[in-house]
Amino acid sequence: MIIPAKNNPSLPVMIRVKGIESIVNWFEQHQRSLYAIGLSYLGNQRKIEELFYRAILQVHKELPRFKSSTSFEISVLSIFILICRELSLNKSIQASEVSDYHQEIFHALHPLKEKKREVLVLTYIKGLSKDETAQLLQVSAEQVKALIFSGLQSLRNGMGDGEHYHGCKEFQKLYVDYLERNMDRPRKIDFEIHIYHCQDCQEDLAALQEVMLGFNEAIAKFSVPPGFMENVKERIAERESLNQQKKNKRKRNGFIAAGIFALAFFAGLFTGAFSKLYYTWTEENQELRAFLQADVGERLNLEAESDGVKIKIKSAIADDVQTLIFYEIEDTNENNQYMINFDDGVFIEDERNIMNDHTSQRYYPPDFGSELNNEEKNTYHGKISLPPLKEDKSTIKLKINKVMKIVGDSSDSYKSIEPEEGEWNFEIPVTKQPSTEYALEEDIEIEGVPVRFDKLILAPTATILQYGLKTEQKKKRIDMINFKNMKINNKITEADLFGSSYVYTQPDFRWSNFQAHFEPLFEKETDEVKIQFHSVNLSIEELKTVELDTSKKYPQTFEYAGSTISIDKVEIGQPTRVVFSNHEIKNREYESLHFNIATEEENISMEGDYEGVIVDKNGKEYDMNKAPFIYEDIEQPRHFFTVQSFKIQGDNVVPKSLDIFGYNTTKYLDDIVEIETELIVKDKAGIR
Repeated sequence: MIIPAKNNPSLPVMIRVKGIESIVNWFEQHQRSLYAIGLSYLGNQRKIEELFYRAILQVHKELPRFKSSTSFEISVLSIFILICRELSLNKSIQASEVSDYHQEIFHALHPLKEKKREVLVLTYIKGLSKDETAQLLQVSAEQVKALIFSGLQSLRNGMGDGEHYHGCKEFQKLYVDYLERNMDRPRKIDFEIHIYHCQDCQEDLAALQEVMLGFNEAIAKFSVPPGFMENVKERIAERESLNQQKKNKRKRNGFIAAGIFALAFFAGLFTGAFSKLYYTWTEENQELRAFLQADVGERLNLEAESDGVKIKIKSAIADDVQTLIFYEIEDTNENNQYMINFDDGVFIEDERNIMNDHTSQRYYPPDFGSELNNEEKNTYHGKISLPPLKEDKSTIKLKINKVMKIVGDSSDSYKSIEPEEGEWNFEIPVTKQPSTEYALEEDIEIEGVPVRFDKLILAPTATILQYGLKTEQKKKRIDMINFKNMKINNKITEADLFGSSYVYTQPDFRWSNFQAHFEPLFEKETDEVKIQFHSVNLSIEELKTVELDTSKKYPQTFEYAGSTISIDKVEIGQPTRVVFSNHEIKNREYESLHFNIATEEENISMEGDYEGVIVDKNGKEYDMNKAPFIYEDIEQPRHFFTVQSFKIQGDNVVPKSLDIFGYNTTKYLDDIVEIETELIVKDKAGIR
């Protein structure tokens, strides 16, 4: 078994000081066990070189969060395993053939399910304890033990001669402890007495022991191909050289920009264009720059610092829709990025008296991928939305006692956040900007469902369209309208993907009212609006009951909504399982079903698992579990469920029927509606 070298307790600190070269050295010291792990996933030296290269860069970016020698190694392995998973899905590099008998066991790991493979890799290749493996994979130590046994069984069956083993189930769970000599003496004696008298368990245990010995033999004789680490080092060195060249180029461009800015400053004094030129050169946040250039809001640059984390409030833009706070967070000690989560650790003193609590706060997702947020490793630019002010002018006393550290970088497919406490206090002077409201009064039908357009709001921070959906429709209803854009005064504003919201005040219960948010236009007047649709999400009512007869052989099929659906499995047990599927996507009407599984018992607990594909306009399929893709970049995506599997908890619960109530579907539109506007005049209290 490969035993990991003991880490120096000050290792993370030393590596942080010395930089990426020390990380490369650490990987070189551990290359034998890490290469073996990579081989169990990838089976290809080119892929494993890519694995080492990416892992070293990722560890370098995330290094400041490593606190101790134990968390350092576990964190490195966590990053390493994650990249193993990603590369194992990449089929662009073909796997090489097995060329060495002692490497066969690594390749035999490939077909195993992910968790089984990982516990075997971490336990028998990396040499982690069960507790360390449990911590890394975020499961219990007991689950690790069960996965080890199950994985060894699968490995044995995959590498064996097809012979079947029938050991006693109550003793099988003790095999691993016995072979690893982790049993106390009384249990060991009882176990050995049983083994002595049970031929099935003898054969089962011996076969399992042979697999474990094969692991140890393969690992003992395993060696890293010559020159492997030199190839990785060369790539890292080339990248560092290019980065240095980019830094030098940015410095030169900075000097050039300073000279241009000086000329622009003097030109602006005489032409009246100074404001736009000034913010073009001095405000790097393009979104905030647009507000400042339109004379909406002003620069504040309020600062507060706690434990080396400096928060700067750059500006506050307020109107009747929201109060938008632009901020910048700089880590002055390390290379971390932090963001503010408005509903965790953010407080406003005397909020009820100064802010309108009848409106819900807007949610703006973190902009991890922006060019601005990838320029500096220790700085993050963001914004949060607070409720609108009650008065035209107020001072917001903002108290922040928690920020969120961003774990990951722009190359990650997944990011997480970790809370860190501190104390940052601000007094933010805010002046509310006026907005304009127009009545629309336009009724249309979409897919046979009545739709009513009620109001257009032109505010500095958003352009808002308020509309209603008829709720009396039973057989077909629209759950949501997705807009593409609006055209106002020959300017086009794109719809905000995250901007739709339900209006809780419903004057007419026959209608449900919604608001769709679009980008701000800084327009104050208009006599017409053109609305272009993108798609609608529909719910269709179509009832069908399918009897689940456990005496029948499955699969069984039935027809629904023009499709053939297969009930693949109905198994009574602990738990009971029901699986149904439809892999035929072409011309399929429904995307997902509304249903219930009726049983002979009430108050049951049911756990579901789903598989599906994304299909674009041209019929190209994207496997959600395999293909890396950006959903927003797919043209007219539809999400089809292909397999739906359910576990019904309890003791031999009998399912009686699959009751289908209806289904969801998406329709894409290209319609444009032109609507005339009528100004809504408000008094001082804001009443029409």
